[in-house]
Amino acid sequence: MRDEENIEGLSRTVLGDAKAEAEQIQVDAQAKADEIRQHALAQAQSESRAILERARLEAERLRGQVIASAQLKARTLQLEHREKLLDKVFDAARQRLASIQKRSDYEQIAAQLLREALIQLKADHAEVRTDEVTARTLKTQTLEGISKGLNAHLSMGKTLESGLGVVVDASDGRLHYDNTLETRLNRMQNALRSSVYHVLMGEKL
Repeated sequence: MRDEENIEGLSRTVLGDAKAEAEQIQVDAQAKADEIRQHALAQAQSESRAILERARLEAERLRGQVIASAQLKARTLQLEHREKLLDKVFDAARQRLASIQKRSDYEQIAAQLLREALIQLKADHAEVRTDEVTARTLKTQTLEGISKGLNAHLSMGKTLESGLGVVVDASDGRLHYDNTLETRLNRMQNALRSSVYHVLMGEKL
């Protein structure tokens, strides 16, 4: 009887220890599972933040590209509009060049055109060609005055087929200076574009 009691007591002890060990194993396993879950959650959150940060940076980069592209396109369109507007202004100016010959002081203007051309060529003999209106405007005494003033011998050549103003040749045609109104406007156009645009925009120079 006593042996049976001892065996039963030992069985209860073994079962109790096994149960306690099983419970401890379950607690440890649950703690490990919680640790793994927390680590996975933290890692997922970290990766999520990293993904969101990369997405934010990429969005900012694309936004910057779009803004830069839009600004460049706007600037290009603005410059194209400006150039078209200026071309219209200078085309209109060319259409009105003939009106200069109707001015009361055109003889002085024509004389200045001739004088400038001769000074550029630095020639003591030169052939002068003009359009018909300029030829009629430049009086003989005006030509003589310019000739004496610059110590140059002048001869009148054929009438210009195109252009208004003066063309001078020297050294048997090896030296040439076109000082017609059209050519002068062309020479001045690049230098004048900015100033003309400011005027068109109502800005003060």
